[in-house]
Amino acid sequence: MTLRLATAGESHGPALVAILTGLPAGLLLDRDAIDADLRRRQAGYGRSPRQQIETDEVDVLAGLRHGRTLGTPLALVVRNRDHKNWTWGMNPWPPEGEPEGKGTKPVTLPRPGHADLAGVLKYGLTDVRDALERASARHTAVHVAAGAVAKALLATIEVSVEGRTVEEEVLRARIDEARKERDTVGGVIEVRARGVPPGLGSYATKEDRLDARLAGAVMGIQAVKGVEIGEGFALAGKFGSEAHDEIRTDRRRDTNRAGGIEAGVSNGEEIVVRAAMKPLPTLMKPLASVDLESGKAAEALVERSDVAAVEALAVVAEAAVAWELARAAREKFGGDAVGDFVVAWRAYLERIGWH
Repeated sequence: MTLRLATAGESHGPALVAILTGLPAGLLLDRDAIDADLRRRQAGYGRSPRQQIETDEVDVLAGLRHGRTLGTPLALVVRNRDHKNWTWGMNPWPPEGEPEGKGTKPVTLPRPGHADLAGVLKYGLTDVRDALERASARHTAVHVAAGAVAKALLATIEVSVEGRTVEEEVLRARIDEARKERDTVGGVIEVRARGVPPGLGSYATKEDRLDARLAGAVMGIQAVKGVEIGEGFALAGKFGSEAHDEIRTDRRRDTNRAGGIEAGVSNGEEIVVRAAMKPLPTLMKPLASVDLESGKAAEALVERSDVAAVEALAVVAEAAVAWELARAAREKFGGDAVGDFVVAWRAYLERIGWH
C-alpha cells in the first residue's frame, strides 16, 4: 500500500487539481487547517501583489464525506481567482470574439533561469507561455494542500513536520536591498520532522532509500538548486570520528549529524532536510535574452514576480517532506482503515521496544 499524487493546472488557468490515492478510510481532515497552510504559502516577506489577488482555499470534489476520507481517490481543487483576467488568454478551448484581458499575445522572450527556453525547445512550442504556465511556482499551492492531508495522516502516528527559513533577519535585509535594486534573492530553508519512528524507507534498493526520496521531492520544487540531509555537505570536511552519531544503550543519539536517516532508513531521530533556493528568474531589470520570433538579441520577459519567496518555499518543502514521510509510513504500516494503520504502528513500536 502506498500513496500516490497526481496534479494538473496552469498558473493562470481556471484551477489547480490534485488527486490523492492510497489514503486509508476514516482519516479526519480539517478544512481550516488545509486553508491555513495555503495562506502560509502565500505569506512572507518579499511576495508579489498576486498574493493579494489570490486567496487560496481548498475544495474537495471526491473521496471525502462529512470530513472523513472514504478510502477512495481524494480530489482537491484550488481555484485561480486571477483567471478572470486571463479568460481569453488561457481558455482551454479556442476562444471566441476579440482578444481581451491578459495573455492575448504570444511570449517570445525567454527568461534565463526559467523553463521558458528549455520548454519551447523540448516540446516544439512557439509561445513561451505554453511552457511557463505549468512551470510556475503557483503550481505549488495544490502540493501544499496535499501536504496538509499527509500531515493529518502523520499526526495519527504522532509525527509532526515543520518548515522554516534560516537566518530570517539577514534574509529580510537582503530582500529590502533587492527591492530597491529591482532584483531578486534566494535563501535557505530547513524542514524538521519529529516523532518519526526508526524503520521508514529501506536500503534494499536505491529507489526505496528515504533520504533519496526526500531529496528528490524537495529538489523537485521550483527554484531549489541544492538539498542536504542533516549536516550534509559539511560532513565531507570531517573525520569519520567526528561525522557519525554514537549510539547509547537506549539506542538513541546525543548528536544528529545524519539528520535522522542512516543507509536510507529513518533511525528514530529528528529528520532534518535543508534546501537552497536560487533567486527568482523574473527580474524587473531583465537579463539579456533572444527574441524567438526574430532571432535578435532582446531583453527577457518582464512579468509580475516576487522579490523573494523563501518563506513560501519553507511551507512547500514542509508539504513535500510530509508527503514522502506519509508515503513511507503507509508502505510500512498499511491498513484499509486509519484505525488499522495506527494499530500496526503501535504493534511495530512494541516489537522493537521503542518508546
